[in-house]
Amino acid sequence: MRTVTIDRARRIALTAMGLCRPRPAPDVRRDVRHLRRVLDTVDIVQLDSVNVLARAHELPFWSRIGPHDRVARDRWLWRSREAFEGWIHVASLTHLEVWPLLHHRRQALAEHHAIRRFEDEHPGELEAVLAEVAERGPVTVRDLTDPGERHGPWWGHPRGKRALDYLALRGDLAIDHRTANLVTVYDLTERVIPSEVRQAQVPPREETHRQLLRRAARAHGIGTAADLADHHRMKLRDARPRLAELVARGELEEVRVAGWGPEPVYLDPQVRPARRLPARTLVSPFDPLVWFRPRAERLFDLHYRIEIYVPAAQRVHGYYVLPFLLGDRFVARVDLKADRATGRLLVRGAHAEPEVDRAHVAGELAAELCALGAWLGVPEVVVEPDGDLATALAQAVRRV
Repeated sequence: MRTVTIDRARRIALTAMGLCRPRPAPDVRRDVRHLRRVLDTVDIVQLDSVNVLARAHELPFWSRIGPHDRVARDRWLWRSREAFEGWIHVASLTHLEVWPLLHHRRQALAEHHAIRRFEDEHPGELEAVLAEVAERGPVTVRDLTDPGERHGPWWGHPRGKRALDYLALRGDLAIDHRTANLVTVYDLTERVIPSEVRQAQVPPREETHRQLLRRAARAHGIGTAADLADHHRMKLRDARPRLAELVARGELEEVRVAGWGPEPVYLDPQVRPARRLPARTLVSPFDPLVWFRPRAERLFDLHYRIEIYVPAAQRVHGYYVLPFLLGDRFVARVDLKADRATGRLLVRGAHAEPEVDRAHVAGELAAELCALGAWLGVPEVVVEPDGDLATALAQAVRRV
C-alpha cells in the first residue's frame, strides 16, 4: 500500500473540488454550462438561511467561476429540474439522478420517531396538509389554511411548517423552488420530480451506498471513511464495508496519507492532481472543501469553526468568518458583513495564518474582496482595525 504525501493529498482534493482551474476571464459571460460544471464538480450544494454576506449556496459558485448572474443561477438550480433539493448533506441540492439512490433513506425517515410523535400529537394533520397541497398546487407554509403558530425565536417552526417538512422528508412532497428570500415552496413530488426519475429502478440498499460513496470520492478526491460518509451524511458503519468493496472492485484505491496515522484513506484513481493551483478565493463555511471540519484540519492544518452561535465575547475570529485560499493553502480568514443599506462590504476582522507573507496575502485578499463586493452590490470595502492582518489589508484595499 502506497503512502501519499500531505502536499499531494491537498492537491488531489483541490483538483477534485474544481479549484485547480482559474476562473473564467472577466469578459466571459457565465452561462448554464459554467453552473453545471460547478454542480458536477462539488456534487452537493448546501443551503443555509444566514445572509450576513450571501446565502450559503451562492459562494461555492463564486469560488469557482467568480461573478455571475445570481438570479439566473437560482432559476437554473430550482427550475431546470437538473437538480433537486432535499435532506442530502443536511438541506442541500444535488443532481436529479441521485433521487432514486435516496429512496431507502426516505423510507426510513417515514418511520422516524419525530414524525411518528407528530402524528400522535396532531392526528390527521399530515394527511390534511397533503390534501391541501394536492388541491392548491405549490405552497409555502403561509399559504396553508391553518399554518399554526410559531414557538421560539430560532427553529420553533409552526405546526404547518413541520408537516410540510415531514411530508417532504418521506417523499410525499418535494421542494418546487425557493423564493428570492429563500422561503421554501412545496408541491406534490409527482409535479416536481420527472416521472422517469420517480419510476427508475431503485438499487438494493447496499448498492445505493456504494454509488453514493463513489460520488463522494469523485467530489473530494481523497478522504477517510468518515470524510466520504459525511458527504451524504451516511452512517460510518454502513460506509466502511461498502468502501472496502469499492477497493476490491478497483474503483477506489486504499492508501495512507503521511501524518494521518494508520487509518485507511480512499483515493479516486481518476483524479490527476494539478501541477499548478491558481486558486485565490474566499471559501464559504458550507463549501464541501471545508464543511467536514476534521478533514479541513487534517488537509490544511486549518482549525476552523463557525462562531455565529458563540457569544460575542468568546469568539476567536468573528461572527461570519471565511477562510482565504491562496494556491494550495489557507493563508488568512476574514469576518465579513455585507451592509446593503450603505453599499459597503465590512471586514470586521482580518487574521493571517501562521508563517505567511502578510504583505503578499493582504494584496491578494484585497483584490478578492473588491471583486466580491462589486458582485454582491456592496463595492466599498471597509476594513475595521481588528486582527493582525487588518492594517496591511486596509492599505492594500486603498491601493486597489
